[in-house]
Amino acid sequence: MNNAEIIKNALDDFETIQEYMLLAKTENAVKTYERMKKKYNSLKTLLNVLGINLTDIDKIKE
Repeated sequence: MNNAEIIKNALDDFETIQEYMLLAKTENAVKTYERMKKKYNSLKTLLNVLGINLTDIDKIKE
């Protein structure tokens, strides 16, 4: 897998996990939200290491 594929997959996963987190927060699913937050933080770290600016795409802002 090359860098472009890694970045694309991570961005897709980051977008998806944010959607699920926002849904979990709306439904007050605290345990689900906290579990997804671990994945969110991992993806956020990976994207930062890859040099991706998350300012405009990070909907969670935690």
